[in-house]
Amino acid sequence: MPSLNVSFTDEELKGVRAAAAAEGKSLKQYLHDLGVREMQRQQFVTGAAGWADRLRGEFDAAFPDEVPPSERDGAAAA
Repeated sequence: MPSLNVSFTDEELKGVRAAAAAEGKSLKQYLHDLGVREMQRQQFVTGAAGWADRLRGEFDAAFPDEVPPSERDGAAAA
């Protein structure tokens, strides 16, 4: 596995070390887990956005007063 060097200011490193300690993890493990969590967050957001897009038409039909004025029949917002 390739090695990776990451630079932090003294103040940033102090904060990262404190966050790692608060979770009871080594700095290396904390940074690893942080990257994994970010990948999972991005996957979740992508999935949630796709789910919302698929249901948007059904929601708009069921709740026509909830559709923002700027999106009603292509009309511009007042």
